[in-house]
Order: sequence, then C-alpha cells, then structure tokens
Amino acid sequence: MEASKQRRFGAGPDRGWTFITTHAQVLLAIARDPDLRVKQIAEAAKITERYAYRVLSDLQTAGYVHRGRLGRCNRYRVYADFALGDPLVEGQSILGLLRLSGRSDLLGRPERAKSTRATPPG
Repeated sequence: MEASKQRRFGAGPDRGWTFITTHAQVLLAIARDPDLRVKQIAEAAKITERYAYRVLSDLQTAGYVHRGRLGRCNRYRVYADFALGDPLVEGQSILGLLRLSGRSDLLGRPERAKSTRATPPG
C-alpha cells in the first residue's frame, strides 16, 4: 500500500508531458515570486527564455498578469480573481489554481491582496 500511495502522491512517471500547461506553470512561478527575472521564470517552467517571454506576453494580453517596473527590474502581479477561461472548469478562478497548487498562502501577503482585483489597471 505504501508503494501505491507514493505513486499516487509522489513524483509521477517520467512521461514527457504534464497536466499543468506551460502558461499555468509560468503563472504559478510569478505568483510564488513576483520579482523573478525571465531567466528564472523559464527555469521554473522548464522552457526557454524566448518562450517564457511569449507566455508572459500572452498572460499580460489576456489580463491575467500585470508587469510593472521596479527600478531596472520587472515586477509581476497576478489577478487571482480572473476566470481560468477553460470551459471544463468554467467559473473557477486563478485563485482556485493557486489553491490547487498549494500556493494559496501567497494570498495572505500584503502585496498579494492588491493583486486579486477583478480588472487590470486602465
């Protein structure tokens, strides 16, 4: 029984794919640390920096993420109240994804409270 429990909750088999999309992985990485550089985001999501820029652009264009400048660095803000935008999980928000990932603790931080607005800045 212990082996089957480890299989169910431990590291899965190496199959070359994941249930969590690259966009979700990037979103989760910046939710964990809004000050990450693109190189670090790419490493966290196991993608190239070039693709990380593309994914970040997609997330910003769709309104899930806001990028601001802090000195010479970027700082990202995740809008946790936005819907996931998938018909299979209609009505679920980014907040649900953060909870599913075990990262809902991020929402208690003061900088997170600002990031849960329903609309991005004008």
